[in-house]
Formats: sequence, C-alpha cells, structure tokens
Amino acid sequence: MYKILTLNNISVEGLDRLPRDSYEVASEIQHPDAIMLRSFNMHDMDTPESVLAVARAGAGVNNIPVAALAHRGIPVFNAPGANANAVKELVIAGLLLASRNLCAGWGYVNGLEGEGAELNKKVEAGKKQFVGYELPSRTLGVLGLGAIGVQVANTALSLGMRVIGFDPQMTVQRAWELSSGVEQARSLDDLVGRCDMLTMHIPLVDATKNLINAERLGLMPNGSVILNFSRGGIVDNKAVLEALDEGKLSNYVTDFPSRELMASDKVIGLPHLGASTREAESNCAVMVADNLRKYLEHGVIRHSVNYPEVDMPRMDAHRLTLANANVPNMVGQISTVLADAGLNIEDLLNKSRGDLAYTIVDLNGDVTEDTLDRLRGIEGVLNVRDLGRLEDA
Repeated sequence: MYKILTLNNISVEGLDRLPRDSYEVASEIQHPDAIMLRSFNMHDMDTPESVLAVARAGAGVNNIPVAALAHRGIPVFNAPGANANAVKELVIAGLLLASRNLCAGWGYVNGLEGEGAELNKKVEAGKKQFVGYELPSRTLGVLGLGAIGVQVANTALSLGMRVIGFDPQMTVQRAWELSSGVEQARSLDDLVGRCDMLTMHIPLVDATKNLINAERLGLMPNGSVILNFSRGGIVDNKAVLEALDEGKLSNYVTDFPSRELMASDKVIGLPHLGASTREAESNCAVMVADNLRKYLEHGVIRHSVNYPEVDMPRMDAHRLTLANANVPNMVGQISTVLADAGLNIEDLLNKSRGDLAYTIVDLNGDVTEDTLDRLRGIEGVLNVRDLGRLEDA
C-alpha cells in the first residue's frame, strides 16, 4: 500500500487514477511515500524521510525545494502542457482587455448614474475616451515557445496578428507544432525591439529574474503592452511603472498583482487565473497522478524537473532503481556489486541530467538486504529502491 500525502485539494479526476486497493490518499498521513500538491509552499516544511517522490499538479515548481530533494534522490514531477489551453485563452483575453480598453470602459459604466435616456446619453458621451485598436494591426512577441507559448503564437497568428517568437531552447517537438507563419527573432533584444505587444512563457529562475527590465522596455515602441502570465519576478515592476508613466507602455496585464502595481490605473491585475479552469486542474492532476504511479510501481520517470526521462519496459524480472551522482564508473560499480551477489543483469538503462543520474536494473534473481546495503554504500548513490518482480508491483 502506497501512502500519498496531499498538501492541497487535488482534482478528483486525478485522485481516481490511484487505485484505492493499493493507494491511501489523505491530507494528514504518517510516513508518506509521496506528496501531491499545487500551490503549497514546501520550502517551509520538513519533507519526511519516507518520501520517494513529489508531484505538483501544475507547471511551475517555485514552491518546491527542487535541488534539495534531488540530492536526496527524490524526483519532482510536474504537468507541463496540461494547463496550456487555459493559459492560452487567458493571454488572448489579456490582449483584448488591453487593446479595447475593456476594464476602463467597464469601470466607467459602473460609475454612471441615471437611467433610460439619461443613462444612454452618458454612455454615448463617454465612449470616445475608450477607443481601442484591432489585434491584426499589432505585432505580438512570444518569449518562450514551450507548450503554452506555441499555442499562444499559433492562436494569435490565426487572429491576424503578426507573431514573432524567441526561445533558444525550443524542442523539436514544439518546433513541429509551431505554425510556419511565426517569425523567428535572433535574440531577446531583437524580439522586444520588433513587437508592440509582448507575452512571456518562461520559468522564473535566477537567469530570468527581472529579464524584462528598463533597458529592454526602452527598445519597444511607445504605447506597447506587456502581458505576464508566467511569474511576477520575470518583469521588473519598478521599470514597468516608470514605462507606464512615460507612455512607453500603454498597459501592463499581469496575473501577479502587487500593491505597487495596483497604484497605476494602466495595470490590469488578475488574481493568478492562468490555470484556474476545471479542465486544467483536472488535466494537471491526471498527468501527475499517472506519472507518480508509474514511478512508484515501476521506477519510470516522466516529466520530472530534476531527473532525466527514464522509461524501460517492465519484464518478469527483479527491478532495482538507483538515483546517483553523475560520475564516472557508477554503472561499473553497480554491476560489480550485483555480480558479486551472483545476479545476472537482464536489462539496464542509465541516463543523466546535469550532475544527477538515474539507473533502472532488471535482474534474474531476488536481491538480499546485504546487496542493497552494498549498493547504498557506493559513494554517490543517493537512493536505492527495490521494486521486486512484476507480479509484486
């Protein structure tokens, strides 16, 4: 029986992927094998020693101590692309909010008094101050062409916009999905200099903190729009406010409002609605539940942010998995211990990601505790799991 600790409410569609005859799922549970969460801040908690994996029903993992868990041999799973349509739709809504002055117009109407002909007269008298522009007259820059960025770019193109994208780490899979009509920027500075509406879909890491700063805002045409549905720290709030005051920006649409930002009537702040749809929450929960189950039962790693993708078909053999430092002769040392125990390797797969690696080994016989202890004693081995035979999984 696997024990799963939930730190947030997880969509029932995801939890239903974990069979009740082999999984116990609860918000309070002792010695959990895994943790499932959404927005809970794990930086403020002590992760139990029993935990083998952490799964976030969402894309970003800033609320999880990823590096610390990695060096305990704990993979962190997320759900890339599961909320892509939800975020894409909100970005398109943000483009329309900014281009048609919808928030300002709504606020104006809500403040009107009177009724009938008097109200109609006031409505008509005020509408001139909310004249907007149509999206086909604008160029959208898309920073980050992952699952979300590609959908945003393709949809904006279908709306008649000129679209320019930039992502130096774009995958082959996403390249196949991207419309041929999306132009390629040579650099980030080239991107911001060629667009008058900019949306970003990148993670918040040290390298992306304040990536959109005063210098880059200065490259954009006057009256431009910034949309931020990624993370607040990617954009320098102080620089944005100055650009709004100077007319360099006409609007800043963000899912990450702050008190300083909300002081400006040119900021359209939303309460982090990017993935807040029933469909997205369900999709994310199903994806991480499926991948968590594959890991716990078969040692397979898919969509981990700190360990490599490792998927080896399960045969009728005794399976071991090892998380280890990516150093020379690790596989050799593992093989030697197994050979000394009289075990023959039926299949083996080892993959690395940065300074970490992960190994799956299928063996022709059962493994003793003494052999497991010898494997754990190899310098650089972080975690050893004995998954037994297929019929035991």
